[in-house]
Amino acid sequence: MPTVVHSLAANTRAERTVRVELGARSYDVLIGPGLVDEVGRAVAAQSSKAKCAVVTDDNVAKLHLPGLEASLRAEGRFAGSIVVPAGEVSKSFSQLEPLCSQLLELGLERGDFVVAFGGGVIGDLAGFAAGIVRRGIRFVQVPTTLLAQVDSSVGGKTGINTAHGKNLIGVFHQPTLVAADTATLKTLPDRQMRAGYAEVAKYGLLGDAAFFKWLESNHAAIFAFDDDALGKAIETSVKAKADIVRRDELEHGDRALLNLGHTFGHAFEAWTRYTDRLLHGEAIAIGMCLAFRLSEELGHAPDGSAARVSAHFSAVGLPTQISNIPGAPPDVAMLLKLMRQDKKVRHGDLVLVLARDIGDAFLTSDVQTDVLETFLAAECGQA
Repeated sequence: MPTVVHSLAANTRAERTVRVELGARSYDVLIGPGLVDEVGRAVAAQSSKAKCAVVTDDNVAKLHLPGLEASLRAEGRFAGSIVVPAGEVSKSFSQLEPLCSQLLELGLERGDFVVAFGGGVIGDLAGFAAGIVRRGIRFVQVPTTLLAQVDSSVGGKTGINTAHGKNLIGVFHQPTLVAADTATLKTLPDRQMRAGYAEVAKYGLLGDAAFFKWLESNHAAIFAFDDDALGKAIETSVKAKADIVRRDELEHGDRALLNLGHTFGHAFEAWTRYTDRLLHGEAIAIGMCLAFRLSEELGHAPDGSAARVSAHFSAVGLPTQISNIPGAPPDVAMLLKLMRQDKKVRHGDLVLVLARDIGDAFLTSDVQTDVLETFLAAECGQA
């Protein structure tokens, strides 16, 4: 019998709410300050007896964990907290196995909740563990980074990385609730905030030219934590993703558009071994700039569109070229090998997300290997 998920908007202090419509598995994305303190009450509204295990990283634990634990304890729902090392390296088998064991040791049952409390790494890792322990435990996303609040916490993608590429092992496992507490963003390092902004801009670039134009005029207010500007940026991004997920939950079609820049970007992340040498959002920013430059070269996008994208990312302090990645440039053959591990590859053909213009992305498998190789060689300064 399917779980009935009730809307929680009326029972919280959320300033904005986006509904992800997936039938009986629909859920709310709550947006606003102070929501960490409301998680316990929100969980209690979902179930009269469910207990919660929190999964977080050591950075978030120092800043925000006491408040979340207090919220769960106040409702009698707290089962324990599990803290893993911060950073992309935690999205690995070496962290997944002990995490699953710890969740079992805490006595979580299928009707209980895993609470993923952190950025995209924690959401992916904890969500994957929740999806496979006891063949599926419910989970709540409490994202604390801009990137996670606008993208990775919504849509049910979970997983870990391998030496072959990013997010290649995982499951689709939808959360029961997403509570995006915008107050947590004020504790982010500037570099992390900028990296998250790349995913905000992505929604304008792939399908909403008016939103991208608004970002060009209002990005300073977002980084100044203006409540209206920040709230609008997050809400617009989440609405765009929720609409695509509703149409294509398991990424058989339109959902692949959300990977604009990601085929390039994931290869850069694998090449830099998922270290702080290159953050995910930084990799995606470079990847989106490459996607627009390639689109122009192939005659899909009008002249000047790529320069406009690069100018905007430069204005917010994001990298726009492969040469902006610290260290020696990558080997083109290695990049192509890593790109071919992309999940969009079909029958051996690499599927890229390119653009006809800002706000008009499309999928194509028509880019020949030699064309891509020549393009990458030029971008790497090896032509």
